[in-house]
Amino acid sequence: MGADEAIGDATFDRLGAIAAFPQVISAPRREPGRPPLPDGASPPPRPAALSAAQSARTLAAAARTLAELQAAIAAFDGCALKTTATNLVFADGTPQARIMLVGEAPGADEDRLGKPFVGVSGQLLDRMLAWIGLDRSKIYITNILPWRPPGNRAPTSAEIALCLPFVERHIELVDPALLVLLGATAARTLLGTTEGIMKLRGRWLSYASPGLSRPVPVLATFHPAYLLRSPSQKRESWRDLLSIKNKIKIGI
Repeated sequence: MGADEAIGDATFDRLGAIAAFPQVISAPRREPGRPPLPDGASPPPRPAALSAAQSARTLAAAARTLAELQAAIAAFDGCALKTTATNLVFADGTPQARIMLVGEAPGADEDRLGKPFVGVSGQLLDRMLAWIGLDRSKIYITNILPWRPPGNRAPTSAEIALCLPFVERHIELVDPALLVLLGATAARTLLGTTEGIMKLRGRWLSYASPGLSRPVPVLATFHPAYLLRSPSQKRESWRDLLSIKNKIKIGI
């Protein structure tokens, strides 16, 4: 079997010994000189991740215009998604619009063209907006993440946390009269909840942040990509669209 030297007179079951002491395997890795953590405690964030989060908050807070915010995001190197994406996907539509839409993350077409919602789901969104008399000249749209996750996978909580200061500042600079959140990721992130989109959609809630002069009415609804996979839910989305139309009619 390739053994050329014996280290003992009797065999020893090392795998059995490891199984007998699972705490040795499962114990969290501890850096030299750092005291052990109490039972159930989570290790503090590593310095690199901490500095990236601080950098994102600092860059976002310093932006005074949308152009400055876009430049700040382009300069931010703390999110690994930037290295795998083709383009930064910042926003589309009219910044002066009263209605702002926020989705999850760019897809392949958005990554290629550098604009949000330009693929198949974006075409469906355009048709949905047209049903209530809106188009991209009357809305402003962005995403929680400005870079495409590889393979269109779901964003991780760490990626969302790193990019959150930028989207929060984005909303403050646009200062919309009405906010529409497309999909569970956008709704949970900006509303600070763990509820699913089935429970959140169709309910008028409010969004507030220090940079806004007043709370903004917000409605969560299904993401167009979800409707392409589940067309039976289009009826519920139609109700949400009518609710938005009524809100606009009464002056938001």
